[in-house]
Amino acid sequence: MDWSTRIPPLIVVLFALCTLLLFGPVNAFEEGTTSTAEIEKALNQSLLWGPYRPNLYFGVRPRIPKSLMTGLLWARVEDFTTVQHNFRHTCEQHEGMAGYGWDEYDVRTGGRQTIHDAGNQIDLTTEFVKIPGGEHGGNWGVRIRGIPREDAAPDLKTTVIFHASMEGLGTLGVANEEQAMGFEGLVTLQGQTVELGEFRLDITDGPDTNRHPPSEHPSSLDKPLDRTLVHSLQLPEDVLWQTKPILFADVKQVIEDYVKRYGQENMPPPWQTYTIKHAAGEETCTSFRRSSKALSSSSPKPMSSEDLSEGVSAATASFSKRFSDVLKPKAPFTKGRYEEFGKSLLSNLIGGIGYFHGDALVDRSYAPEYEEENEGFWEETAEARSRNQQKLEGPLELFTCIPSRPFFPRGFLWDEGFHLLPVVDWDIDLALEVIKSWFNLMDEDGWIAREQILGAEARSKVPQEFQVQYPHYANPPTLFLVLSEFVHKLQAQPTASSSKRQTTPTETGTTLLANRPAALQYLRDLYPLLKRHYFWFRKTQRGDIKSYDREAFSTKEAYRWRGRTPSHILTSGLDDYPRAQPPHPGELHVDLISWVGMMTRSLAEIAGVLGEEEDEAEFRGYEMAILRNIDDLHWSEKEKTYCDATIDAYEESVHVCHKGYLSIFPFLTGLVPPDSSRLGAVLDLLADPKELWSPHGLRSLSQRDEFFGTGENYWRGPVWVNINYLAVERLLNLAQTKGPHQKRAGKLYMSLRKNLVETVYKAWEETGFAWEQYNPDTGKGQRTQHFTGWTSLVVKIMAMPDLGTEGVRDEL
Repeated sequence: MDWSTRIPPLIVVLFALCTLLLFGPVNAFEEGTTSTAEIEKALNQSLLWGPYRPNLYFGVRPRIPKSLMTGLLWARVEDFTTVQHNFRHTCEQHEGMAGYGWDEYDVRTGGRQTIHDAGNQIDLTTEFVKIPGGEHGGNWGVRIRGIPREDAAPDLKTTVIFHASMEGLGTLGVANEEQAMGFEGLVTLQGQTVELGEFRLDITDGPDTNRHPPSEHPSSLDKPLDRTLVHSLQLPEDVLWQTKPILFADVKQVIEDYVKRYGQENMPPPWQTYTIKHAAGEETCTSFRRSSKALSSSSPKPMSSEDLSEGVSAATASFSKRFSDVLKPKAPFTKGRYEEFGKSLLSNLIGGIGYFHGDALVDRSYAPEYEEENEGFWEETAEARSRNQQKLEGPLELFTCIPSRPFFPRGFLWDEGFHLLPVVDWDIDLALEVIKSWFNLMDEDGWIAREQILGAEARSKVPQEFQVQYPHYANPPTLFLVLSEFVHKLQAQPTASSSKRQTTPTETGTTLLANRPAALQYLRDLYPLLKRHYFWFRKTQRGDIKSYDREAFSTKEAYRWRGRTPSHILTSGLDDYPRAQPPHPGELHVDLISWVGMMTRSLAEIAGVLGEEEDEAEFRGYEMAILRNIDDLHWSEKEKTYCDATIDAYEESVHVCHKGYLSIFPFLTGLVPPDSSRLGAVLDLLADPKELWSPHGLRSLSQRDEFFGTGENYWRGPVWVNINYLAVERLLNLAQTKGPHQKRAGKLYMSLRKNLVETVYKAWEETGFAWEQYNPDTGKGQRTQHFTGWTSLVVKIMAMPDLGTEGVRDEL
């Protein structure tokens, strides 16, 4: 690790063992490789290591359960009263940050992250680079830089602590000869695990500005300040992630020793006091084995500071070039900082990918109340949940993008599909790897938990009442949006050359597209899981048509979200969006049948590509019935919109119409054809400033609705980028398809695209963050900050065509 800075001084301490990892190289993906297994191996190797602890400001680990984990802490150390509150480690909301995140980052090569720590008056830069080769993902290196902010004190002092821990069976120890008062010069750590073999970690001195400032206090004679301190501990596995309190406990002991020796009135300065106790020893960071002193004789040449600089420069240059080739903003977003904005959002979306491993709380009691068949069912289900029948299952593992590093550092099923839509354009192999990871979580019935809270560290961020997952709860199947994109891209490939031309995944991220047999094999392997999930969905979320004499083309194609309460349907993703009151077991939900319709169409496409003709015919039959039933069951001729349905006091089926996102779901999911007689009314609702249209994007609920802006006001008015993206995409499709609404769709597309991008861009410029949602009146970012999950869809929106510059404006 190359610690470097341009400020006086940056005090560097090692805690629990750390840093620049050097592994024996693996064979890179070679020209002419055609084996699916070889391709998968090469792709996995390039993804083995990364900053896969996105809940930390910076933390590296491999995609291996119970392995090496590293992280970064820092704080101002100028006075005793504030230092403990200044320590940064886990990403937190409103922690004095003026913005942070990856400026340019690719998961296969690395990049640069900037952390604008206004509270500590310092801007930190973390540079991370991977160099392929060897058998365990290649080498990687990290450099930490610090620059004082404009308001920084002239004598600003910052302590930086890099920590490493070994979870599970393995060793980790110091290779240097033991020195009682710290190590001079290079510090080398060595370790070994079954999966990684032997490895080493080198920590370099960095520039002279890293040195502790001189001290006239007597304690400096006993404890030289120009040494690297290392403290090694053995701890139970379930507390290894609690680095900050462990660190504080160690620092507390150092402070108490100083107090005993010098008294409260004659303490050393805080930058000397707030250090760890040097006790490297020979112990590992696990309770299983002691560390070996032997370094691997086959270890590659250590990465130098020059190598790291060259690697970061190459990674960022490659990122910029690829961004210009793939996702460069189009007019009117070609001036100003739009490209920098786009790079930042894409980098943070990909930089928010994490690897999670651990157990999960699941209630598999299958209580009869969970069928939700009786009136008042929500009270019965609440009583069943209160019996606390959940148990820990697993361990499970997941490779996933996350919505927000400070607030939602875990996997969410319906978020993931939106996350991966920009990733599909950037690195389709990466997107498919994430999808495979999600479907590998599926149980034998076809259920995937909608929220993945794996292990104690993940649970520490979630209120207890939301930790338990239930096997009858669904979530919008957005991963099928991504699979459809993959199929469309695959069908557009020239088949004659696709089995011959091979490309390196780090160059284009499209290896599977360039090898049609491998792409088809991926789909063939995934296909049984897709079908299992689909039929689980149809079975568990079935709605009731027959019991209430509803008139519809099909007696089967109707759907109802389970997990309903009077105020929420969390499983729908739309949480507090107004629904029928009171809830009723005869409800039918228009958003759910739309999601099932989209999923059905996607499966039919996949079956067609795989030559599964009988399956394709079966899915096309379901699709046709769903399209008919959407109109039969959910169109309100009176309100001229799509609505939920429920059962009234007379046991009659009635529509419940709260105009908003719900009303345009058949359109958003592509189930309203260009020549539909209902499309005009859908566009009227979307375009009406008194209903959904705002200068900042489509409102989630009509201004005219009685519930607009009320209660939690979560999905009752604010602008959400994910739903707006679906609307922009549909409008573009309409604008490019001949039909009665083509010209109008083009105008709406151009306006909505511009309004949405400008809203997210201006909030980013003003605050340094992307946000969870946006105020429909002011455009201000709201709720969760650093929400670079589906808000990053604006990158894909900016890259969409500007119809006015392509000869279409005159026609519109």
